[in-house]
Amino acid sequence: MGSERQHYYGKHGTPQKYDPTFKGPIYHRGCTDIICCVFLLLAIVGYVAVGIIAWTHGDPRKVIYPTDSRGEFCGQKGTKNANKPYLFYFNIVKCASPLVLLEFQCPTPQICVEKCPDRYLTYLNAHKSQDFQYYKQFCVPGFQNTKGVAEVLRDGDCPAVLIPSKPLAQRCFPAIHAHKGVLMVGNETTYEDGHGSRKNITELVEGAKKANGVLEARQLAMRIFEDYTVSWYWIVIGLVIAMLMSLLFIVLLRFLAGIMVWVMIIMVILVLGYGIFHCYMEYVRLRGEAGSDISLVDLGFQTDLRVYLHLRQTWMAFMIILSILEAIIILLLIFLRKRILIAIALIKEASRAVGYVMCSLLYPLVTFFLLCLCIAYWASTAVFLSTSNEAIYKIFDGGTCQFAGKTCNPETFASSNESRLCPGAHCQFAFYGGESGYHRALLGLQIFNAFMFFWLANFVLALGQVTLAGAFASYYWALHKPDDLPAFPLFSAFGRALRYHTGSLAFGALILAIVQIIRVMLEYLDQRLKAAENKFAKFLMTCLKCCFWCLEKFIRFLNRNAYIMIAIYGTNFCTSARNAFFLLMRNIIRVAVLDKVTDFLFLLGKLLIVGSVGILAFFFFTHRIRIVQDTAPPLNYYWVPILTVIIGSYLIAHGFFSVYGMCVDTLFLCFLEDLERNDGSAERPYFMSPNLKRLLNKTNKKLAES
Repeated sequence: MGSERQHYYGKHGTPQKYDPTFKGPIYHRGCTDIICCVFLLLAIVGYVAVGIIAWTHGDPRKVIYPTDSRGEFCGQKGTKNANKPYLFYFNIVKCASPLVLLEFQCPTPQICVEKCPDRYLTYLNAHKSQDFQYYKQFCVPGFQNTKGVAEVLRDGDCPAVLIPSKPLAQRCFPAIHAHKGVLMVGNETTYEDGHGSRKNITELVEGAKKANGVLEARQLAMRIFEDYTVSWYWIVIGLVIAMLMSLLFIVLLRFLAGIMVWVMIIMVILVLGYGIFHCYMEYVRLRGEAGSDISLVDLGFQTDLRVYLHLRQTWMAFMIILSILEAIIILLLIFLRKRILIAIALIKEASRAVGYVMCSLLYPLVTFFLLCLCIAYWASTAVFLSTSNEAIYKIFDGGTCQFAGKTCNPETFASSNESRLCPGAHCQFAFYGGESGYHRALLGLQIFNAFMFFWLANFVLALGQVTLAGAFASYYWALHKPDDLPAFPLFSAFGRALRYHTGSLAFGALILAIVQIIRVMLEYLDQRLKAAENKFAKFLMTCLKCCFWCLEKFIRFLNRNAYIMIAIYGTNFCTSARNAFFLLMRNIIRVAVLDKVTDFLFLLGKLLIVGSVGILAFFFFTHRIRIVQDTAPPLNYYWVPILTVIIGSYLIAHGFFSVYGMCVDTLFLCFLEDLERNDGSAERPYFMSPNLKRLLNKTNKKLAES
């Protein structure tokens, strides 16, 4: 038996030996992973330099204000387009390209116009009719009707078709809207195709599906924005209610952990049961109503999601999903009911630790503030980098001009040598870019910007985890709680983390950032390869994405436990990660049961808070309940504030429970260390609380003898 135990420990490291000087987190420690700290500082200096360069060359007005294909702003005073405030796209379907998100440019000719088109016309019908003067204002400046139709469309001098449009953010977008269930453009449902036949406008919609998707997204965004402007006050009230419920839940959990856990479980089951009942009642109510038996597949995608609530199949799907969730939760409770008692003991101990370190509940605000700084710097730098391109003009010629494809200056091209040697050539806008070293490095700078964002964001999260772990470890390793608890444990842990372990935090964050940037690049390649028909390439890409997703989850788990060991012992990242991994492997059964059951209980708590606030928001915004007369504002989509309240409530509950989760994980690792270091004798007493000792039938002999 002894040889088997030795062989087991040989595979999973050596248990911690008793150290009479160890009394909790080590205060006299040295700096760790200094090289990574230096690399992080150098990377931050480089990141600042990239930001300065981007802010020097970039012009965010290219994103805020429309610019034509010549790089000139529309409607800006002091320019030749001062009286042309709107941007018109020749082929708005091309705006659906993924490249728009990377380059902030739509790959189609764009011109500034006085007003958006208000009628449907094709160039084929208009070029020899009285409508040509109207059509001409949407062609490139200076266009003369001297070419054939094919040449004009080939050279991009005029758009192939005009669609009734409306300005949105100073851009012209097709004015497609719904009227009595029929998609329409402008005020007409039909158009003439130039051959005497009139067609329903839905045919045009089907022919321009991508453009319509862009338009519907824009219209949907405007309606959502309107809903936010009239409901923001009630959204804030809902989030405040979620915050108060989370705080009340934690306060009650400290004193009534066991009762609260079981009440929470019952409440979640009741909430799901009410959801099933409500779905069934709606399903029965719609029986016999006209159109309620249409299937979701036949209906297709609709921007007005309220349409789906009038289908019986929708409520049947909701009822099935909720029933499956209800069955899964009940089965888990049946098989894990004994383990729940152990999880309750850990939660009670964590609640006491949080009670003695109450300021830990406010630390997520520090993490949130630092993450907001990282996001703001990354987003502003990305915008400035994306708008630092210059308008590139190239020589175009239908013949065999030797200078075709060369860059040119449209202001001086008419008097240049290239123009004399190639009379039929013309200098026109090709793309936004640049041929200098800076412009060629823009893609690399964007990748570096994204990588630094991941690195710094992970560093901020790691700093929060080490800080909380150090504070809660100080509580556990206090033999006489709370008398032996050091003063200001949270601030002490924060200072130790920054002073001694910046390099270790940077190391762990760097590993995670590398995996995340690889995942982003895989997503980018996947988007670029979607049009490919190579099934093997798609399969390989799917496998790579799945593997790196799993790798990221594993690294997050390992980093979290490594940071706890760093907070306790002050060792470097690799040593801490190895010790934490082997410690968990030596207690894999306890890890699988205690830790995951605790996570499950926290998830139930989040569901209870989010479900309660979500149901309250649903009844309020759908006018099912009223605080005072006509309290709920009129909305285009009542699901907008409801989803906002639900998501916000989850984030708030997650912030509170993340502190609890870190406390439980820290106490759990300390508990395992305590079992390996000590044996309950007078010389090596257990540091665990009396509740945990009773639960595990452990006693300190000195106390037992007395």
